[in-house]
Amino acid sequence: MYVGRFVVVGPEGGAYRVSSRSFPNRAITARDDAEALTVGPTEDAPDTDNPYVSYNCLRVVETPTGETVAFGNGSHVDPIAEKLELGYPARDALAESLLALDYEKDDYDTPRIAATITDDGEALIGTVRKDALLVETVDEPTLVATYEKDAPEPIDFEAESAAAAASESYALEYEHAVCAAGVVRTEDGFETAIENGNEDSAH
Repeated sequence: MYVGRFVVVGPEGGAYRVSSRSFPNRAITARDDAEALTVGPTEDAPDTDNPYVSYNCLRVVETPTGETVAFGNGSHVDPIAEKLELGYPARDALAESLLALDYEKDDYDTPRIAATITDDGEALIGTVRKDALLVETVDEPTLVATYEKDAPEPIDFEAESAAAAASESYALEYEHAVCAAGVVRTEDGFETAIENGNEDSAH
């Protein structure tokens, strides 16, 4: 089954995976000491002016109440992170940013999906589709994808480390895996990791 890009989130951690038929030549890189993970084309990727190919897929930010991580499938991750930094509740940051940017105006009306986890374990998942805006608090690992599974649903997902979260999401039996990012909540803050197929790294 091809579900496109997806997020998995729970109180302890989560993951974001790029699955793509159209733009497979992409990888995730870490910057800002792994406070931001960015999806972008690899060196051998053909040139494209598609605005949905490159974006920050994960940001760890300082909020007035502590650290929060935001992750998702497009440029909406940045305004979510910025609103969190300003002190917006995670629910409002997700809902306002998803509603403002709306679903992707491509050939498939691709939904935007996103998730947040606070350092005290509050986890939320959100999506904006052509027909709905959904933002939910979750207390167990939950998945939402751009296609087929575009409403949040529970998933059996155990991530004991960020690297395990990234590799587990990459290995899920949905078609056309390209790369993945994992994140877990620790006593020392959020740990992130990258799985780019043949190469991976933890931070």
